Amino acid sequence: MARYGAPYKWLAAATILVGLVAMIGSSTIINVAMPDIMGEFGMGQDQAQWLSTGFTAAMTVAMLAATWAVKSFGSRKTYILSLIIFAAGSIIGAFSPNDTILIFARIIQGAAAGLAQPLGMVIMFQVFPVDQRGSAMGLYGMGVILAPALGPTIGGMLIDSYSWHYVFFLALPSCVVAFLMATAFLPTTTASKKPDFDWAGFTLLSVGIAAFLAGMSNGQRLGWDSNFVRGAGIVSAVTLLAFVVQERRTATPLLNLDVYKNSRFVAASFVALILGVGVFGSTYLVPLFVQLVQGYTPTDSGLLLMPAGLVLGVVFPVVGRLSDRFPAHILIAIGVVLFAISNYLMGFVDTDIPFWTLAGYVIIGRVGMGFIMPSLNSGALKVLDYRLVHDGAGAINFIRQLGGAIGVNLLSVYLERQTTLYAHDINAMQTGSASATSTLHAITGALNASGLPPGSAIAEAHRFLSNMISAQASVMGYRASFLFVAVVFFIALLPAWYMRVK
Repeated sequence: MARYGAPYKWLAAATILVGLVAMIGSSTIINVAMPDIMGEFGMGQDQAQWLSTGFTAAMTVAMLAATWAVKSFGSRKTYILSLIIFAAGSIIGAFSPNDTILIFARIIQGAAAGLAQPLGMVIMFQVFPVDQRGSAMGLYGMGVILAPALGPTIGGMLIDSYSWHYVFFLALPSCVVAFLMATAFLPTTTASKKPDFDWAGFTLLSVGIAAFLAGMSNGQRLGWDSNFVRGAGIVSAVTLLAFVVQERRTATPLLNLDVYKNSRFVAASFVALILGVGVFGSTYLVPLFVQLVQGYTPTDSGLLLMPAGLVLGVVFPVVGRLSDRFPAHILIAIGVVLFAISNYLMGFVDTDIPFWTLAGYVIIGRVGMGFIMPSLNSGALKVLDYRLVHDGAGAINFIRQLGGAIGVNLLSVYLERQTTLYAHDINAMQTGSASATSTLHAITGALNASGLPPGSAIAEAHRFLSNMISAQASVMGYRASFLFVAVVFFIALLPAWYMRVK
């Protein structure tokens, strides 16, 4: 630190941001590549969502190990280890021969990102003086926010110019640069004695979350009363209950459950869970809708999300200042309503909705997100005793990330189920319908006039009508999914209001 003098803190900050931007950007960049990957590997919706869910779930669990890793190995070694793990996952993903290996690669990437994200904040606190930590957190927040916003745009361009494989190569140069910078600029302090780690709790939590998500994602395909889904539910319930027991008895818990004795912190946790569900879920749905329904290219899909991310980068620090002047529950309620309105408006999308109209809907949601996040973090921690503030910060971030993993999984299942139900209902209405019959006759006549034999013309007419029904059911499925998110966020007003100081 003395070797570089006053500029040292900025060199350390740049080291952190170079690596974090690459890792966090990868959390959303895969969404614009999803249709291409589904086409290459023949993946269904229930399988493809694991590319996002696996990353988020692994990141959620790995975040809980960050503090132990820093105390055991030091900031520099832990950060370098996370970069190496992430780079390895990226290389595996780029050369994946099948969907199983690809999902495994995403889990590796997510675990590395989960280890690095809280570590970045810790290092910023270490290298910046007390009177500059606010600026440091603003810089850190901007990097964390802008990376997911710009990632899909750059990824879309790579996919259109080359292929989805290059999405995984994109982060590698940043990892190499961050690795070299970390060896020179990050602090090397290490704990004299390695603290105990709650391996039992870590294992129970990992198994519980994985079983829950596996059961949910396979329910639509295998049946909700199938042995696999029931077994996954039982395993999840037992292991998560055992995790709670373990956390109460261990001296080094991953999650200090004492924070949940405060009812207003519990209310904040509900809001954080719903925020994760909505933000990650809608970020997953929008690129799929515009590519699979509207026929957007991956580049256009990424460009659609970029204005909202840039607006969020402006709103976030402004609301951070407002959270010092206004009650947290008021700002959270404003954000919740804005996000709900955004998804309510998207509940009426169709194949002809203009680019900037849909981009405007997404921007409204991101403004709402900008109101929620800083206010929720500060409001949740203010209600806790000082000795529990550190534990509360970890708990609220964990819950939000868990909500993200659940949200992608839940909305993927809900979208598939609603699309299937709408297709069934539309087909039922077409059976014996005079309009359907006349449409088939008209299409068949047109195909006959173009030179097709009568038998082929009839088959093509039925196929065309079937595709029309499928497209209509898909649009209605997306509408229902966006409206579902809107309803969930309106419900979040209740716990948000309960957070107020009484």
